[in-house]
Amino acid sequence: MSTASRPSCPISPGAPPAVSCVERTLANFVRALRMADVRVSTAETLDAFRAAEMIGWADRQRFKDALGAVLSKSADEHAAFDACFDQFFHFDDFESGANRPATDKTDDESPDAANSAQPANDAAAPGEGESDSQGGGGGNNRDDSDGSESAESGVNQPTPAQHAPQPISAPASPLGRLLMADDRTALSMAISRAARANQLENIKVFTQQGLYTRRILDDLGRAELIDEIGTLEGAVAAPDRRLAGELRQRHDRLRAQIRDHVESQFLLHADAQGERLREDMLRSARLANVSRRNDPLMRRAIERMARQLVAAHSRKRRVTKRGRLDVPRMIRRNMRHDAHMVELAWQSKRIDKPRVFAICDVSGSVALYARFMLMFLYSLGDVLPQVRAFAFCSDLAEVTDLFKQHELDEAIRRTLAEHGQGSSDYGNALADFERLALADIDRRTTVLILGDARNNEANPRTDLLRKIYDRSRRVIWLNPEPKVSWDTGDSVMGRYRAHCHQTNECGSLVQLERVVSDLLRSVT
Repeated sequence: MSTASRPSCPISPGAPPAVSCVERTLANFVRALRMADVRVSTAETLDAFRAAEMIGWADRQRFKDALGAVLSKSADEHAAFDACFDQFFHFDDFESGANRPATDKTDDESPDAANSAQPANDAAAPGEGESDSQGGGGGNNRDDSDGSESAESGVNQPTPAQHAPQPISAPASPLGRLLMADDRTALSMAISRAARANQLENIKVFTQQGLYTRRILDDLGRAELIDEIGTLEGAVAAPDRRLAGELRQRHDRLRAQIRDHVESQFLLHADAQGERLREDMLRSARLANVSRRNDPLMRRAIERMARQLVAAHSRKRRVTKRGRLDVPRMIRRNMRHDAHMVELAWQSKRIDKPRVFAICDVSGSVALYARFMLMFLYSLGDVLPQVRAFAFCSDLAEVTDLFKQHELDEAIRRTLAEHGQGSSDYGNALADFERLALADIDRRTTVLILGDARNNEANPRTDLLRKIYDRSRRVIWLNPEPKVSWDTGDSVMGRYRAHCHQTNECGSLVQLERVVSDLLRSVT
C-alpha cells in the first residue's frame, strides 16, 4: 500500500493488524474514495471496518472484493473504486543501499572501496572492481584468469589484496544510521510516519510537491545528516571521508525516492481535490464570466449539487409514535374494542411534491443563465417530477416535450436555437403564458421566472403577473443582474417585484442552488 496511507504499525500479510492501524488506514482510504467522487457514508465506513476485520488482510483480492461490495454502489463508482484501491494499496519498496549499483567513487577511495558496504554483490562485477593501476598484470591477464574463473564457478574468489573491505566509520546522526542499516522496512515506516505527520494527504496543487518533499526530509533528520556529512568531508581520516561519500549518495537517493512518493500521493489525492477547488470557484463565479471550455466542470458541479439536494429532500418520512393524537381516526380505529382506547393514532402530514412552472427568458443577454437553470431543474427529477418549462424572447412557447423526447443537453440546445432569437417582450410573453397555462396553476404550483426584466420599453403587463400571483402558491423571480442594476435603463424590475412572493439575484450556481433549496425546503 502507499506508505503515506499505511498505518504506523507494520501490517504483515499473515497476521491481523491492530484495530487502530486498520481504522486509520481505512479512514484514509475512504477519504481518497470521496476525493474520487465515490459517495461513502459514515455507516458504509463502519461496514468497511467490519468487513476488513472479518476478511483480514492476508488475501488482497478477497480484501478488495469485500471493500468493493460495501463501498461502491454503481458501475461508475466501482470503476473509480478499482483505480483508487490499486493506487492506494500499492507498496512503495524503497530501495536499500545494499541493492544499488556501485558506480560512485570518492577521490580517496580505491575502486574496491566503493563496494565495501555491499560484499554480497561483488560477484556481479569482478572486472569492475579492479583498475589499471593495480599491479600484478595487464588487462588480458585479469580477464582471462580472474574474470573467466569467477564466471564459470559462479563464486567470487577475490584475493585479499584486491577485495579487502575498506574501513568506514559509523554514522552518528539518526538518519545516517537508518540509511546505513539497509533496513527497507524501517526506512519505509519512517517515511510513512513523516508523511503522515506533515499531512501529505492534504496536498492540493502541483507546486507543493517540493515543499512536502523538503518537509518529510526535515522530519526524518536531514539537517543533522547534512551537518554530519559536512564535518566528515573535512576530516583527515579516510574512513570518515568514505562515510561522507556513502551518506551523500544515500541521501540523494532517498530524496529522489521521497519526491516520487510525494508525486504519487499528489496524483492520488490532489487531482480530484484540485478539480473540486476549480468547481468551487466556478460555482461562485458569475455565469456570464464562465467560458465554454469549463462546461464539463459546470455540468459535474450541477450534478453534484442536484444529488445533494435530492438526498436532502427526498427522504421518506417515517410514521413516528409521538406528536399530536389524531382523535377522530383513533376513535374509529378503536370501535372494535368497545371504544376502549387500545390503539393510538397519530396525526401525519401528507407531503405533496411541488409542481414547478419555469418561465425562462432565452434572449441573448440571459440565455446562458436559462441554460444552467433548466439543467439544474431537470437534474432534480426525483424531487421535482412535475416541471413544465416555457421559453420566450417575445413569443412564449412550452418546451416541456423537448425535455421528454431528448437528452438534457440536446433539449437545452434546441430550446435556445428555436426560441432564443429576438429582443425581450415580457408583456407579450405573459399574455402567451396566460393563454397556455394559467388555468393549470393551483395552490400547489410554484412559478419560477428567470429574466433581467429589461422590457425594451414595451408594456410590462403587470396585471397578468398579478393573476399568476393570486392563483399560485409562490412566484419567484430570479434576476441574473446585480441588484444595483435593477430599475436602471429599460429595466422594470421594481414594477414586477410588487407582484412576486420572492425576488432573488441569481447570477451564479451558488445563488441558484440556494433558491432551489429554499423552494424544496418549503414544500417538503
